[in-house]
Amino acid sequence: MVFVPFSDDNPRLVIRTPYVSWGLIALNALIFCAMRFGLSSDTNLDITIGYGMIPALLFGDAALPDDISGAPAWATLFTSLFLHGDPIHLIGNLLFIFVFADNIEDSMGHWRFIVFYLLCGAAGGLAHAFAMPASEAPLIGASSSIAGVIAAYLLLHPRVKVWIMLFARIPLRLTAVWIIAIWILVQGASLWTGIDEATGWWAHLGGFVAGGLLIALFKRTDVPWFGRAPKTISAKTIAPPTLPR
Repeated sequence: MVFVPFSDDNPRLVIRTPYVSWGLIALNALIFCAMRFGLSSDTNLDITIGYGMIPALLFGDAALPDDISGAPAWATLFTSLFLHGDPIHLIGNLLFIFVFADNIEDSMGHWRFIVFYLLCGAAGGLAHAFAMPASEAPLIGASSSIAGVIAAYLLLHPRVKVWIMLFARIPLRLTAVWIIAIWILVQGASLWTGIDEATGWWAHLGGFVAGGLLIALFKRTDVPWFGRAPKTISAKTIAPPTLPR
């Protein structure tokens, strides 16, 4: 990863505890640890194949081996979001959730955020599937959901200061809009050049677009766009009332 965030200066305004965001962190970590330390490598592979999103399976052009059971093909658009390939993959995603997700949960409430998160993830999975319909490699990870959260954060909190670790060693404090711009450039360049084909760049793009569109439907109406609070009118600027003659 080019960078990971680890803190932002953006207190929550409505919800006291981001149960969903913290729950997602705990659930993803628990599933990863259970698979990593409690199951054999063969069983891990079977779970990845059975519950990861495989485009060829989603479109009915392939079938799981008889000795592997898994979720229905459509359901893997969601189950795949909770599987991760290695500790770096997991930790990077969990840091993005930790920094950005609580404010998006705050903007729409717990239940709406669950739906928003899952829909962004599914949209990313579909984008990946349509881009690579014949692929038999399972897509796993929460990155498409996180991309949706990032898009929402860009639209709601672009001016917030965020701390990131650049190249795993350089701490920087930048405005969110610049950090997300870097993220977008990395995604676009990787997609254009085809570097690291094991990463689902189309899933990231699909989740980002979905998040940018869905936030308008899911955020509360009193939450301002771009972090702009409603303008307060000073009593000194109010014109005297017009009286009927």
